[in-house]
Formats: sequence, structure tokens, C-alpha cells
Amino acid sequence: MSALNVGDSFPEGVSFTYVPYTPELAGVTACGVPVKYDASKEVKDKKVVIVSVPGAFTPTCQNTHIQGYIEKLPQLKAAGVDQVIVIAYNDAWVQAAWAKANGIKDEIIFASDDEAAFSRSIGWTLGARTARYAVVVDHGKVIYADKEPEKGVTVSGVDAVLAKL
Repeated sequence: MSALNVGDSFPEGVSFTYVPYTPELAGVTACGVPVKYDASKEVKDKKVVIVSVPGAFTPTCQNTHIQGYIEKLPQLKAAGVDQVIVIAYNDAWVQAAWAKANGIKDEIIFASDDEAAFSRSIGWTLGARTARYAVVVDHGKVIYADKEPEKGVTVSGVDAVLAKL
């Protein structure tokens, strides 16, 4: 597979893993059991934003990239977005801890692109890690997909995504 383009159907066989939030395991260091998020199935009936970052808790990812999605989640929902998924190379437990550290319960799914399989399949990686990009899928069709051309957050940030909704 190559990079995703506007108008493409979202590929089959894409899944991520995440640890669903539960009140019993609300602490940052509490470890739940990862489950599969069948992205290919889920995007068929929803408008989904997939945001990819190189790593949890890293300065640009934490302070610049993800904060915009957290702060502007109401605007995304108002624009018809059913689900926001933040993916990274990190495992599902690190992603869950990152969500909890940001006060996220189940409003946004923080998932692992296990071994960067999806990112690698579309050619959007930084070495072994997931690259910084955003993909918007509306009922199975890609309506926005862009990878950052260099360091920083421009085309994958929440404002760029909101402008395309």
C-alpha cells in the first residue's frame, strides 16, 4: 500500500490496540488489558480522525500536537466527528497512561499502531516510529490525509483538520 489520498477507501485489515478506560483502573500506573480496535470496520459507519505522533510524552507531541485535539474536541464533535484516535509506536499501556495523564477517559482513544504496521503500510514513518500525520475518514472514504513535511505541527494539527471538515 502507498500513502493515503483524498477519495481513497480506507484500507482493510487495519487495527490498533488500546486499553479501554475503566474507573477501577483510572490511575496513571494502573494497567488494564489491551483490546483490538478494528479501524477498518469502525470507520465504515463513522467520521473518524486518526492523529499519529512519533511518541507519547514527547515535547512536541504533548505540548503542541495533542493539546489542540483535547482542547478543540467540542469543535470536532460539532463538525460531525464521531471518534478521534491518537496513535503512536508506543505500546497500548504507554498510550493509556498518556491519555490518563491528560485527563482523558474515553473521549479520545489513545492507541498503539503496533510496530507501526499501519504507518509503515502507507509509508509514513520516522525510522521505526510512526510519523506525525492526520487522516480523516468519513464513512470509509478518506477526506483528508497529510503528513508533516518537516518538524513541527502544521498539516496534522487540529486547525488543519477542522478546516477540512
